[in-house]
Amino acid sequence: MSDRMETAREIEALLFAAAGPLTRKDLVNRLPEGADIPGGLEELAARYAGRGVVLAEIAGGWRFQTAEDLAWLMTEEREEPRRLSKAAQETLAIIAYHQPVTRAEIEAVRGVQASRGTLDVLLELSLVRMRGRRRTPGRPVTYGTTDGFLEHYGLATLGDLPGIAEMKVAGLLSLDLPPDFAVPDPNAPSLDEDPLEADAPEFHVDFLGEDH
Repeated sequence: MSDRMETAREIEALLFAAAGPLTRKDLVNRLPEGADIPGGLEELAARYAGRGVVLAEIAGGWRFQTAEDLAWLMTEEREEPRRLSKAAQETLAIIAYHQPVTRAEIEAVRGVQASRGTLDVLLELSLVRMRGRRRTPGRPVTYGTTDGFLEHYGLATLGDLPGIAEMKVAGLLSLDLPPDFAVPDPNAPSLDEDPLEADAPEFHVDFLGEDH
């Protein structure tokens, strides 16, 4: 068996047992040193192409998921999604495009006071997270989107969020905008925030071997 095929086999085992998408860093930490990760992923994607389960890049990582054309088979098995209120949708959009953003900044953009319950719902649904504290008096908490947000909306990265032109076509922005109007870049680094450390990936324990 070639090194590429063996790496694909190892990645397949990890993705099968993982509780969520695995990033390249996660794979590097798990696989033998020098493993051909790009080659293994390419081999795995080709192997699963056209099958009921496919390899997908989601939230900056990879996972197995049901092929899109077979999603109808799962419709009756899925729970009814919780609908977001208009206030929650607006708040989520502000956080997605302006992150890291504080409660006061959210209120400034919306023009109304942010309800604590609205943020609580978004946190409970794991669409947003508390990502750090602003380096300003009072050290207010900053909010940002989660990998769950990317997974829910089928985005590989925040860079896949709709731009100004797409939002105009969708009717989400007025066609008569000021010439200096711009959508913030959610990928831009923040220099005035102390971030919180990210958690390590979790694995389903029933698929892992036990020490004897």
